Amino acid sequence: MTAPSFMIRGDPAYRRVNVALVLSGFATFSLLYSVQPLLPIFAQDFAVDAAESSLALSLTTGCLAFAILGAAALSEIVGRRSLIFASLAAASILNIAAAFSPNWRPLLVMRGLEGLALGGVPAVAMAYLAEEVDPRALGFAMGLYIAGNAFGGMVGRVGAGIIAENFSWRAALAVIGLIGLACAIGFLRLLPPSRNFVRQPGFDPRYHLNAWSRHLRAQALRRLFAIGFLIMGAFVTIYNYAGFRLIAPPYSLSQTELGLIFTVYLFGIAASSAAGALSDRIGRPLVLLAGILVAASGVGVTLLPGLAGMVVGIVLLTIGFFMTHSVASGAVGRLAAESKGHASSLYLLAYYVGSSILGSAGGWFLTKGGWTAVAAFTLAILALAFLAALDFRRLAAPRTR
Repeated sequence: MTAPSFMIRGDPAYRRVNVALVLSGFATFSLLYSVQPLLPIFAQDFAVDAAESSLALSLTTGCLAFAILGAAALSEIVGRRSLIFASLAAASILNIAAAFSPNWRPLLVMRGLEGLALGGVPAVAMAYLAEEVDPRALGFAMGLYIAGNAFGGMVGRVGAGIIAENFSWRAALAVIGLIGLACAIGFLRLLPPSRNFVRQPGFDPRYHLNAWSRHLRAQALRRLFAIGFLIMGAFVTIYNYAGFRLIAPPYSLSQTELGLIFTVYLFGIAASSAAGALSDRIGRPLVLLAGILVAASGVGVTLLPGLAGMVVGIVLLTIGFFMTHSVASGAVGRLAAESKGHASSLYLLAYYVGSSILGSAGGWFLTKGGWTAVAAFTLAILALAFLAALDFRRLAAPRTR
């Protein structure tokens, strides 16, 4: 066995890795969330309610969640770099195809297939970082990757909203798809080949089942999977249905103004990088707990009257979410001694199932009880996440500093 050859901060290869994976995260999340500000338009154009319109996002994240498991296994055979590129290119083309959907069902089919394609990116990218980057610099690198996700999510939301108001939702999806293709090409040109990846010959189901089983037996990892499920569900619930509240009186925002609200993702970008670096110094459990508390305070602030309360609340929720997610995803890579791609895939399975199930369930609360019910539902989710983080601190704090 040869010792791993890690990339360290300051190396040209380390910088190329960061830029390439920022591009992959940017493309993934701009494609994934470009429909979120369009949900009220879909509800109007296709005569569906808020919960059903959310399927344009929830179906994508649900398909992505389960595709991640297969993608993690496939990447052990074909390699990380080629699978990420193929996934980004296919998803971009499907986003463009969705722009030409004649009615609601074909659009949902394209979005579901797009989720399946995107499954080849998140867990594989996280595994690449965990395998190739010096553990002492992993928190910073993972924070940058999550920051790229945040920037992509912001541009996808803001750009789609502005383009939809000035042209159409179809033009918005097509433009985001073309940007995704450009990012896929940039990723392929920049990412260095793996140094520490060991290809698995052929497909052995027992190998993959044993790897997933080992990770599921680890109590600390199970707590991280629960945190991913809950924090993502809370975040998507607020983001899915804030638009319905903000386009209605007394706010009456335009589609462009609604899209601009999502520039608060800039705070998420800063929070991801800062939380990753901070967790390398003071330990992940403390930063996890702080992030969940910040997110919960943001949900509470959205209940205050006036537009300022909604904006400030969404800012705090965004900061808290990205603090929590960047630290939790980095901790998965540290705790998984082997088969890191499988561990990442389980975390992201929980993460995106939370987005799909809890995000759609929030529409029922909006219909039955308005925004107050949505906020109460989200705060209950975050309370469970806080309890899981406390237990994670008890189980794994000494190993995750």
